[in-house]
Amino acid sequence: MLDKTSSKVYGNHVTTLLNHLKGTRLEAGLSQQALARLAGISRQAYSALESGSSNPSTEVALRLARALKTSVDHLFSLPEAAPQQMLAELVSPPGDDSPTTLGEPSSRVQLVQVGDRLLARPVSRTGSTRQSLIRAEGVALGEPGIDNLVEVQPFDDMDSETTSLGLLGCDPAGALMEPALNRHGINLVLSEEGSHQALAGLARGEAHVAGCHLRDEETGEFNFPWVFKLIPFPCTLIAFASWQQGFIVSPGNPLDIRGAEDLARPEIKIINRRSGSGSRSLLDRLLHRSGLPTAAVTGYSQEAGGHLAVASTVASGQADAGVGVEAAATALGLGFVPLEEERYDLVIPNHFLDHTGVQVLLDLLRQSGLRRRVETLGGYDVSAMGLPVSRN
Repeated sequence: MLDKTSSKVYGNHVTTLLNHLKGTRLEAGLSQQALARLAGISRQAYSALESGSSNPSTEVALRLARALKTSVDHLFSLPEAAPQQMLAELVSPPGDDSPTTLGEPSSRVQLVQVGDRLLARPVSRTGSTRQSLIRAEGVALGEPGIDNLVEVQPFDDMDSETTSLGLLGCDPAGALMEPALNRHGINLVLSEEGSHQALAGLARGEAHVAGCHLRDEETGEFNFPWVFKLIPFPCTLIAFASWQQGFIVSPGNPLDIRGAEDLARPEIKIINRRSGSGSRSLLDRLLHRSGLPTAAVTGYSQEAGGHLAVASTVASGQADAGVGVEAAATALGLGFVPLEEERYDLVIPNHFLDHTGVQVLLDLLRQSGLRRRVETLGGYDVSAMGLPVSRN
């Protein structure tokens, strides 16, 4: 237990000393008078030390430690220094209007080193609630300046032995990789983004890996056409999983929502995903096939940042349905109406294939333990996990 803090000024420098005298004295069963006598000082002098109004000399500190049968380091210590502030490049998805947008003073940020750039990404409050609470590594202080650089106060010292791995994507299962990567000294910095935004961020050099589940309207092929369209450098696609995408609904599907045509019913309100996400693309495709204009669907303009955010909105009763993965529905005990199987791939720039974090990630994807964890979420086929994906 920390007892008191005392300060002394040496020149222009203030030294703050923390002491544990009172707790240690009481554990030893000594009064202030008795301990002062053992240390060879007056009770008044000891009282000033215990209250934190003065600091001990080296000799007095040694006497007190001997009298209490402990070490000087246990009795007195310097306060832990705050991690050193640093400059980082502030990045944010285009069109992000969440409460932690660029330039908001004291906004919580993720920190990731990508090449020679230290990037700070504001933590969105519209995605996974759990991730929004725990995933920040620091606080951005004030407005960005030249080259969008901003002063960042990290929560902890940046460990030079830890490699950061930036992953953009929307798969809720991505968080399952974090503990295993941490055991290998890899800090997974996971940012929840829709597929289009994830690929765009990868193209801008803001991550090492991006997750994608975008279907090409002309060919019906997943991911490759969009990667070629949006990424200006060679990439390798690695399979993560195939999943069921469908309507997340209330338990038991009380409104009997079966297809896109049901969304035009006046009693039904949906929650949508952001433009550029694979889920939004699927919904638009289904509405087009059904001949329904988006204006006919109540709630179409209301957007959520991720699959779990969609499920949370339905669970709270703010919406009757939303497009998302089965795992998100299962996680919150909701109903699920399957619509289409999709392939979720990890897109890795070839110039990052030798990156330490990427190598550990690729090894992890080939392990059965991760596959079993992902399968238990529900709605995932992981039979091809970790394998390179080739074009049809």
